[in-house]
Amino acid sequence: MILGVNVDHVATLRQARGGKEPEPVTAAALALLGGADGITVHLREDRRHICDRDLGLLRELIPVELNLEMAAAKEILKIAVRTVPDLVTLVPEKRQELTTEGGLDVKKGRAVLIQAVKVLHDSGISVSLFINPDPDDVGISKEIGADMVEIHTGGYSDSRGRKQERELAKVVTALQTAVDIGLKANAGHGLNYYNVSRVAELDNLRGLYIGHSIISRAVLVGIERAVREMKDLMNTADQKIEGK
Repeated sequence: MILGVNVDHVATLRQARGGKEPEPVTAAALALLGGADGITVHLREDRRHICDRDLGLLRELIPVELNLEMAAAKEILKIAVRTVPDLVTLVPEKRQELTTEGGLDVKKGRAVLIQAVKVLHDSGISVSLFINPDPDDVGISKEIGADMVEIHTGGYSDSRGRKQERELAKVVTALQTAVDIGLKANAGHGLNYYNVSRVAELDNLRGLYIGHSIISRAVLVGIERAVREMKDLMNTADQKIEGK
């Protein structure tokens, strides 16, 4: 199972002062030393954190999967085609949100998403759709032409007790639906050091994409250690799967 580390919030801290540090590209390199299997950045239309320069440097320098999160917007599609990341994850985007608030509305956005997927595929870029843990959304993602989906785990991460069990069951059902129809499946959003294990223990999960909790921990212990600790939790979960 791969761990994709999102370094957006290193850039958020840089942008708070409008200066040159901390450097998200350096953070990405340290994440690799800690065991990250990939680096994720979200190039937003308003460039609130990651900017075009960051994306270009990461594409040139990192030797692992570069996952570009982006809206299906014409301007950003042109940048993706020019940069050619290993993976594009199409996500919903609102200017006023603090972070991504949910999965894509694949029903409403079907036509736009179909066109975006085609543009990306024509450039040889694999495409994932960030969706809610809903079997119908998984099926529509397949129809749209996605290569994989990333299942939104925010409902699970933000709940406790019985509600958390229900939210985890939704993730399990969506994951199994993806496997059944031939889609690779990832998961992410809100996962941290306390709740990641139960998701990481799920069968047939390609990878987890985690950012905020790792960068938050890195403020205290450093990025390399923070990534290594998360990867250790995932490896332990993998061993449990293999031992079933």
